[in-house]
Parts: sequence; C-alpha cells; structure tokens
Amino acid sequence: MSTIAPDYEKTDMGNIQIAPEVIEVIAGLASVEVEGVAGMSGGFASGVAELLGRKNLSKGVKVEVGQKEAAIDVSIIVMYGHRIPTVASDIQRNVKQAIESMTGLDVVEVNVHIHGVHFKNPEARPVEEEAPVIRLK
Repeated sequence: MSTIAPDYEKTDMGNIQIAPEVIEVIAGLASVEVEGVAGMSGGFASGVAELLGRKNLSKGVKVEVGQKEAAIDVSIIVMYGHRIPTVASDIQRNVKQAIESMTGLDVVEVNVHIHGVHFKNPEARPVEEEAPVIRLK
C-alpha cells in the first residue's frame, strides 16, 4: 500500500482518483461523530495550522491507500467517563462504514490510538465571601 492514491477506477471517459487527503477528512469527521470522543490528537504541524486559523479536518488521521483498499490510523482524545474500548470500537465501525460508502474502497483496518483523556472543567462554584480576619496583638 502507498500513501498516494493510484488510478482508482477507469471509465470510458477517463480515470477517477481519490486523494488520500479526502479519505483523511472522511475518517476524521466520522471519528468525531462518535460519542465519547473529545477531539483528535494531531502533531505539531496540525497544531500550528489551527493557530493560524485553519481548521484541519484531517488532524490525527493517517491513511495508506492501495488500488482498492485503505488502512486508517486515527489518534484521538477520549472524554473522561466513557469506556475506551467501546469508544474505539464505535470509531472503527463508523470510519469503516463512512469510507466504504463514500469511496467504494475496502477498509482493511482502522487502528485507533488513544493519546489522552479530556476532563471536563468543574462547574464554577460561587466564591463565598471570606470572614474578615481579626488579628490579635
């Protein structure tokens, strides 16, 4: 398998090619749809792109695309309180279904890498007024 999509399908009118970046975006969107996913975990380059104001829809996704098959690696951050094996299994199912239905490629594997756990910020409690401190000499 290679990361460059070869001729996917030849028709009477020409060739149809699907760029690996397209598959990355599909896999990224299918991953964040799953309940329990706090976000994608990308590298330094995707972090810089987000700082520059660009939304990186393929953040945390790597693909290998062959003639008729694809293998996907997804790196995510799980929300605290969700069962990690269930979240990972749901991602595998959702990514496989999305790519196969949209591209016609056979997804041979979806590897899910958990890079962290996201904790919700505790509810801000109202600050109680402190009693004045009286100092004795």
